[in-house]
Amino acid sequence: MERTLFIVKPDGVARKLVGEIVSRFEKRGFAIIQMKMLTFSRAQAEEFYSVHKERPFYGELVNFMISGPVVAAIIEGTNAIGTTRMMVGATKPSDATSGTIRGDLAIDISSNIIHASDSQESFDKESKVVFG
Repeated sequence: MERTLFIVKPDGVARKLVGEIVSRFEKRGFAIIQMKMLTFSRAQAEEFYSVHKERPFYGELVNFMISGPVVAAIIEGTNAIGTTRMMVGATKPSDATSGTIRGDLAIDISSNIIHASDSQESFDKESKVVFG
């Protein structure tokens, strides 16, 4: 069994898509281990996305993530990281296939609904930022 983290971003919460997104993971057979709603502080968002610090979109990403509440969940199941990444779809919604969360629900690259850890190392770091 493997664990991973996903976060419904502020646009997903504002559009009332949390239930639909969580339901997709439950229907896939994942167990929800922890879940909470929070609003990132600037320091939390900067730490969470520190891997992107040198990229031109870093400031915009941090500002977006502190713009409203998010819902974060740790889920558990077989191949949780890989399967979650597949379910989420491509970062750019126009490249995401139908049936993925971003392909079905996201509007644009800035408002792409969901974040998911991309590795065990990312999960370890990101889950500590969110859940302590």
